[in-house]
Amino acid sequence: MAQFMDVVSLTKGIRSMFYIVTPNESSFENVEDVPPYVQQATPFFMGLMVVELVVSLLKDGTPLACVSDVVTSVSAGIISRMPTLFARGFEITTYIYVWDNLRLLELPWDSAWTWWLAFLVVDFSYYWVHRFAHELNFLWAAHQVHHSSEYYNLSTALRQSLTQQFSSWVFYLPMALAVPPSVFAVHIQFNLLYQFWIHTEVIRDLGPLEWILNTPSHHRVHHGTFAPEGNKVVYGLVHKINTFEIFHIQFHYYKYLWRRFNRYKKIFNKFGVLWKGPSWKPGKPRLGDHAEVPEVTGEELPFNPSWPLALKVYVCIHGLMLLGVYQDLFESRLMLSQLTVLMMTGYILLSLTSIGFIIDQRPTAPMLELLRCVLMMMLLRYGYMTAPLFVPIEAFVSISLLYWGLQTFSQLIAVKKKTT
Repeated sequence: MAQFMDVVSLTKGIRSMFYIVTPNESSFENVEDVPPYVQQATPFFMGLMVVELVVSLLKDGTPLACVSDVVTSVSAGIISRMPTLFARGFEITTYIYVWDNLRLLELPWDSAWTWWLAFLVVDFSYYWVHRFAHELNFLWAAHQVHHSSEYYNLSTALRQSLTQQFSSWVFYLPMALAVPPSVFAVHIQFNLLYQFWIHTEVIRDLGPLEWILNTPSHHRVHHGTFAPEGNKVVYGLVHKINTFEIFHIQFHYYKYLWRRFNRYKKIFNKFGVLWKGPSWKPGKPRLGDHAEVPEVTGEELPFNPSWPLALKVYVCIHGLMLLGVYQDLFESRLMLSQLTVLMMTGYILLSLTSIGFIIDQRPTAPMLELLRCVLMMMLLRYGYMTAPLFVPIEAFVSISLLYWGLQTFSQLIAVKKKTT
């Protein structure tokens, strides 16, 4: 019986990734009863990414991404979910407030008609969230994170913004006048999960479905330019950021906005920087002049600096261990004190930063990673981190600590020699 339930749970999890669910199995009276579908999907994300890698190797003989980019995309996915450790998502919180205080009618939560209406309205609202995220510069500051990858694969779907939820909530509020929060909480998650599988180059044309659904082909050209897919699509931002450091990727555009805002003296131009398109300049159309967009030749190469294979393996192993810590933290957060959750969140953020520094090969990477390994050893020793293979993992962390200790020591010696 237990095995049968595991199979049912597995198939339901896979179907959820493609929005292939029925109203009966995904309708709940209370928002507290709605499963955390997105959080539960982590194993499916990783599994499908492995499948995509194998298929791409068998099909073309080359992987669809590099280690640097995949690790950075997964890191962005982790950091985008961290606020929900401390409170409900901003979208559902504001939705519940409007429902409790301003609703005009109450559609039945267990009606298939309500379920299908929510399906359509959430998708319609998401369209406007997405469109405005490209057309309003202060919203693009958040959404650019997702487009910062110069590759297009399933890991790219995980490259999400930490701040976008603090603006997207507005577009869903009209639903709260009639649709129960529990129904919204289901569809806002399924809508997000659906976006995952369309981020791939393995699946090409889907025939007539291209006219109905958002498909991989349809979305590939969106990550380049919206047009029928023909020539090779070049991915990424117009102005490359050339880094894998996660906080820079998340927040660099806000600094750029602030500089542009201060550059202009006229108040109209200042607010034009925020409320018009990313390419707007005074005297130009609202969305900017497309003639000024750099010409795409198809010869552009992704930013992929070389770094030692041993470090790539190291980052992958520690990345997987960190993913386990992240998953365990979400599963057990209700049983932990707020101080413990805050401490573990700090460790995860430190780890993501350190991994980005290693990939970027920054001079401060050894010292930061040494600090992280010391902290990790303490968390293991005092039981804040659990591991199925405790002894081998502790041994690996000890070796890591020794390596980065030696790297830091050699750096300090080199600095001392330079100053004498």
